Amino acid sequence: MTIPNYNEDELHEVARKLLSNFGQIKVWCFDAEMGAGKTTLIKQICKELGVEDEMGSPTFSIVNEYESGRGAEIYHFDFYRLKDIGEAMDIGVEDYLYSGNLCLLEWPEIIAPLLPDEYLQISIKLVGDNTRSLTAQPNERNV
Repeated sequence: MTIPNYNEDELHEVARKLLSNFGQIKVWCFDAEMGAGKTTLIKQICKELGVEDEMGSPTFSIVNEYESGRGAEIYHFDFYRLKDIGEAMDIGVEDYLYSGNLCLLEWPEIIAPLLPDEYLQISIKLVGDNTRSLTAQPNERNV
């Protein structure tokens, strides 16, 4: 699925489309350059799911945990500061990834070998000062 040329005012609709098309996939990987809007989109996805907690980037905590309006746990990761996969293993990232709860991952490249067989790859590209383009593609690895 591609959503071309959206701006911040349209994030509500972008989040809704992603959830309606891919809500059954539990691990979402966000790929974008710094400042492209990964955290902003994740906040909107969480709002759509009924999260009322204060939301922010887990850059220093690595993971933020939220509760959806239906009581389900949502995990938001930012792996930007990790030096190696061992640091992710130390925080028990596999337990989160295989928990059956929604996991939203920023900078997931460092933990790629730990990803489940099925995950959603979301790529965000800046196409203007306030405009982005998004591509979402389910990925399944053959084991």
